[in-house]
Amino acid sequence: MDALPDTLERLANRVEILERRVLALEASKTPEHAPSAAMREPAAPVAVGEGFSLAQAGGAFSVLGKSMLGIAGAYLLRAVAESSSLPRLAMAAVAIVYALLWLVAAARVGEEEWFSSTVYAGTSALILAPMLWELTLRFKVLPAPATASILGIFVIAATVLAWKKDQTPVFWVANLTATLAALALAVATHELIPFIAALLLMALLSEYATVRNHQRSVRFLAALAADAGIWALIFIYASPQSARTDYPALSAAGLILPGCLLFLLYAAAVTVRTMQLGQTISIFETGQAMVAFLLAASSVLYFEPAGGAVVLGFACLLFSAACYAAAFVLKTEGRNFRVFATWAAGLFLAGSLLCLPPFWLAVCLGVAAIAAPMLSARVGGLTLRFHSLAFLVAAAISSGLFNYAFNALAGIPPVSLGAGACVISACAVVCFALGMRGPQEGWKQQILQLTTAALALFALAALLVEGILFLVFQGATPDAPHIAFIRTLILCAVAFGLAFSGSRWRRAELTRIAYAAVALVAIKLLFEDLHHGRLEFIAASIFLFALTLIAVPWLAHAGQKV
Repeated sequence: MDALPDTLERLANRVEILERRVLALEASKTPEHAPSAAMREPAAPVAVGEGFSLAQAGGAFSVLGKSMLGIAGAYLLRAVAESSSLPRLAMAAVAIVYALLWLVAAARVGEEEWFSSTVYAGTSALILAPMLWELTLRFKVLPAPATASILGIFVIAATVLAWKKDQTPVFWVANLTATLAALALAVATHELIPFIAALLLMALLSEYATVRNHQRSVRFLAALAADAGIWALIFIYASPQSARTDYPALSAAGLILPGCLLFLLYAAAVTVRTMQLGQTISIFETGQAMVAFLLAASSVLYFEPAGGAVVLGFACLLFSAACYAAAFVLKTEGRNFRVFATWAAGLFLAGSLLCLPPFWLAVCLGVAAIAAPMLSARVGGLTLRFHSLAFLVAAAISSGLFNYAFNALAGIPPVSLGAGACVISACAVVCFALGMRGPQEGWKQQILQLTTAALALFALAALLVEGILFLVFQGATPDAPHIAFIRTLILCAVAFGLAFSGSRWRRAELTRIAYAAVALVAIKLLFEDLHHGRLEFIAASIFLFALTLIAVPWLAHAGQKV
C-alpha cells in the first residue's frame, strides 16, 4: 500500500508523456500547424510539391471529365434531333435548357474554383453555339429573331446567375460566346437587325453592370461587338441595291434606329456615371461615346439625306447645350469638364454648319467666340479660350475671311468685303482685345494669344489695304505697282505698330508678330515688288523695308529696358 502513491505518480507521468506525443503527432498532420512543424523539422519540398500537383491535377481531370460527359449528352440530343422520332423544335427546347443547366452549374461553384467555373461555362457555350447554328442554318427550325432572342436570354441568365458572386469566368464566357455567335449568324443569315438588337442588349447589360460596379472588363467586348454590327449595317445598306440582293429590304427608320439607340445608351451611361455617381470619365467611355455618335450621324446622313442633315444639326445643337450645362455644373477644370466642354464645342460646330446659312453661321460662331473667353473667367483654365479660337477659325473659313484677306494682301484684290467676313473681322479684334486681359505665363497661353492676335491682325491688315485702295483710286482699277507699294506700306506700318505696342504693353505675342510681318515684307519684295513694280515704287518699297528693319528691333528692345 505504501508503494501505491509512487506507482500512481509514475503512471501519471507516462500518461502525460503519451499525451504530449499524441499532440505532437496531430500537430504535424494538421495543415494550420504546418508552419510550426516545418520550423521544428524541415520537410522534403519535393514530396510536398508532388502531392499538391497531383491533387490539383486530379481535380482538374475530374472537372474535365464532367465537361466531356456534358458534351457527350449534347451529341446524344443532336442524334435524337436528326432522327424523325421526336419533333425537332421540342428537342431544340430541351437542348437549350440543357445548356442553361450547365451555366447554372458554372455559377454554383465556389468563388475560388475559377477553373471549374470556366470549364462548366465553356461547356454550356460549346453546347449552345453549335446547336443554334445548326437549328438556324441547317435544320431551319429557328428563325433569326428567335435565335437572337435565345442569345439574349443566355446572356441575361449568365448575368443573373453570376451577379451575386461577381464570377468573371461566367460573365466573360457567356458574353464572348453570344457576341461571336451573333456576329457570325448575322453574316450567315443576312438578317442583321435581330442580332444587332441582341448586341445592343448585351451592351446595355454590361453598362448596367458597370454602373453597379460589376465586371467592367466585359463592357469593352460588348461595345466593340455592337459597333461592328452597326457599322456592318451601314456599310451593307449604303452600298448599291445590286450589291446586296440577298439582304431583306429595310425602312429608313429601321436603318437609323440602331445607331441612335447605341448613342443614347452610352450617352446615358456616361451621364449617370459622371453626373450622378461623381466618377471620372474614362478614356474608353470618351472614345466609345464619340464612335457611337459618329455611327448615329452616319446612319442619319446615309439613309435620310433629304431632311436628315437639318434634324441632325438641331440634335447636335441640343446635345451641345446639354454638354455645356453639364460642364458648368462640374465648375472645375478636371477631365470631366474638359471632355464635356470639348464635346459641346464639337457638337456646336457641327450643328451650326448643318443648320445655319453662311451669314448667320458666321454671326453665330463669332458671338460664340466672344462669349467663350468671357465664360472662361468663371471656371478658370484655358479650355474655353481654345474653344473661342476654334470658333473664330471656323467662322473665318466659313465666311470667306481667309480667302478675302489672302487676296487683299497677296493676290488679286477682291471687289467687295462680304457681310460675314466683316462681322468676323470685328469679332477677331474683340477676341484679341479680350485675350490681352489674361496672363501670358506658360506656353499654352502664349500660343493661344499669339494665334488669336495673328488672326485679328491678318484681317485688320487686309481691311487697311482695301480701304486705302478704295480711298486713293475711288473705284478705279489700280495697276500692279500701286497695289504692291500700298501693300508694302501697310505691312510696314503694321510691323511698326506691333513693335511699339508689344514694347509698350509688354506683350510678347505682338513683338513676335511684328518680326513675322518683317519677314513677310521681305518675301513680298522678292516676289511682288521687284517682279511687278516700277523703279520709283521699288525704291520706295525698299526704303520702307529698310526703315522697318531698323525700327522694329529698336522698338522691341526699348520696351525691355524700361
